[in-house]
Amino acid sequence: MSKQSLREEAERLIRETMEKKNIVVKQGATRIEAVCGKCGAPNRVQAPKGQTRVKFTCKQCGHEQETL
Repeated sequence: MSKQSLREEAERLIRETMEKKNIVVKQGATRIEAVCGKCGAPNRVQAPKGQTRVKFTCKQCGHEQETL
């Protein structure tokens, strides 16, 4: 199957499910992939809904910083 046909199939399934009201779409916490400014280690940070900058501590070196 092509990407276009897969996309159309997914959209059709979502429309059918929304019509049946079996699915509820919720907004939750956002996961941010942050890089430590001190050691460069990758960190995965959870941000509450509506916030873009979150304070976190690096898992490798313990440096406290804020996401961009």
